[in-house]
Amino acid sequence: MRNSRPSLIRPATFPESLSSPVVTPLSPSVVYASDSPDELDAQYEGRAQGYTYAREGHPNADVLAARLDAMEGVQGGIVTGSGMAAVSAVMMGLLKAGDHVVGGDQLYGRSLRLMTQDLPRLGIATTLADPTDAASLAAAIRRETRMILVEVVSNPTLRVADMDGLARLARERGVLLVVDNTFTTPRAYRPFEAGADIVIHSVTKLLAGHSDVTLGYAVARDADLQKAIYDFAVTTGLTPSPFDCWLAERGLATFDLRFERAQQSAAALADHLATLPGVARVLYPMREDHPDAARARALLGDQGCNMVSFELAGGRAAANAFTRAAQGLAFAPTLGDVGTTLSHPASSSHRAMDPAARAALGMSEGFFRVSVGLEDIDALRAVFTEAVAAAQAA
Repeated sequence: MRNSRPSLIRPATFPESLSSPVVTPLSPSVVYASDSPDELDAQYEGRAQGYTYAREGHPNADVLAARLDAMEGVQGGIVTGSGMAAVSAVMMGLLKAGDHVVGGDQLYGRSLRLMTQDLPRLGIATTLADPTDAASLAAAIRRETRMILVEVVSNPTLRVADMDGLARLARERGVLLVVDNTFTTPRAYRPFEAGADIVIHSVTKLLAGHSDVTLGYAVARDADLQKAIYDFAVTTGLTPSPFDCWLAERGLATFDLRFERAQQSAAALADHLATLPGVARVLYPMREDHPDAARARALLGDQGCNMVSFELAGGRAAANAFTRAAQGLAFAPTLGDVGTTLSHPASSSHRAMDPAARAALGMSEGFFRVSVGLEDIDALRAVFTEAVAAAQAA
């Protein structure tokens, strides 16, 4: 006999199980149903824990945020749709027209654009100063200065900020110290222990580690600041994908192993590059010839990270020849992948900068940033030897 009542679209319950999943379930649902308006009120008012709409939070983002919170030694962080979404949520959530922010002059290219073009357009004044010299930033601070933004190790010149001096300066002047910890990661440096107020990550990079995720993370020590960051991110829809959060959590399971292997290879590759004819200079924080070597060891111990930068003794022609000859290495504007990648700031991350400004920071047409992956170090040495030789011939 045919059933006269059609089945409903939504199941009444999710199957129960005495056992629990070993891997965090992926939860792509955009909306979450409540039993009553009273129950929904309780969730929005914080009297009960629950989810309503994925733009305001979802399980996979919360699981990942809790993992990152534990790494940074704090609570309450938010995962965003990208690293720049995290930077934007912090700055736009906490700054207003008439405020002033001081940034390191060696920030990631899009952070520099935000500082030099977008914030001023909205009435927020900005000044760039040398983060390796706290006195330089001190001279830039005004009565209306609200915030300092720096990277511990700068992208892409690998200069090491004077974090101790900057923390003292921020504390004495009553301004917020915001630290982008992407290159160093909590494995090498924990900014809150040094006095930072807010920490930012591009989770896309080393933390997720497989070039298949675009995510950011921002966390403030102060709960009121964190709520302002969260409210801006939710209002403007800087929402992370559940699938990306799920993938990033998977990536964190191998983070320590990946970080250790990659930085060992980076140190070895930096030493090798320094021996090659045609390489004008090599930048790696643990090398004695690095301009901030002493500070790097004081801040990072032996955690030199996986980034190496170097300059070919040639211009664009040498750069083109180098990337074409570097077989098996991705020429791509990214970092933190399991495979080694090459980045050319003049044509990618810092292309919007005036060439003279790039040159002043040491980024010539022959300047490359290398994100060292997990390959065999002998294979990497061979590839770089051949590619540098090809550049020299060009």
